[in-house]
Amino acid sequence: MRGWTKSLDAAGVRDPGLRADYDRQRQLVRRFRRSAYMAARLLLPPPLLVHVVAATAVMHHGDNLLDTGPLPQRETAWASWERQVHEALRTRTSDNPLLRAFAHTVSAHPRLGGIVETYLTTATAELHFTGFTTEADFQAYVDAYSYPAFMLVAGLLAPEGDDLRYRTACRTFIEGSQRLDFVNDLAEDVREGHVGVPVETMERFGVTADSLAAGVGGPPLRDLVTEQVTTARTALLAARELSALTGADGRRLAGALVEIELLTAKAVLARGAGVLHGSANPPLGGTLRVLARR
Repeated sequence: MRGWTKSLDAAGVRDPGLRADYDRQRQLVRRFRRSAYMAARLLLPPPLLVHVVAATAVMHHGDNLLDTGPLPQRETAWASWERQVHEALRTRTSDNPLLRAFAHTVSAHPRLGGIVETYLTTATAELHFTGFTTEADFQAYVDAYSYPAFMLVAGLLAPEGDDLRYRTACRTFIEGSQRLDFVNDLAEDVREGHVGVPVETMERFGVTADSLAAGVGGPPLRDLVTEQVTTARTALLAARELSALTGADGRRLAGALVEIELLTAKAVLARGAGVLHGSANPPLGGTLRVLARR
């Protein structure tokens, strides 16, 4: 806790109420993204940590609103949230502690404002997500939702000046990460009635949404998982350049995120058709070694 207090001090967050707002977001992020929080805590300089925590909390809250509950409920909740975010960014305050902290973060990092606007404009791609017919549909989803959502955090790690190569590397990373997530989360997605692997891809291996729902795995599913993880891994390996392109304060974290995703890919590949019964996690020992090396 003393380290977090020092981070708030280093970030210039002096107001007791605002410090409490940031601390609430720290507790939330630590609970739902514990490994990512620990990586950020270990690898980010204190002044940047509090802002990454606030942006991560906003990203997670948006995810929950977009994919929890019946569609009419989600549409209403998202419309309300979008209005609240716009108002908070306009006035730099809010009745919501999450948005009070985030508004302060945007004040400290003004270029994040444009990233937020892009995210709000395209995030309904997740609201209406029901699966993909083609690979092009998947790529469009990454462009419309996965990438803008990731940039809420990655925008805080960007280098000064022209960051085109950095943003391109971020897009490469999140494409690989999202493809890997859709394979690894197959069991959960099947239960919810939407699969993130394109139908045309599944058909090449003789796999269907109905067969997955019936619990049919075997060699066809194993081969599908192998292909999708291999494709994801290719993107993640290409994204290794991300750490060199990231601003100096975020390089260690960016490099660790890529390596942890590569460990996850290896774990998913080993599980194969078993992902139909539950997702795989990167080994704790390997994750700790990644963090220790940085």
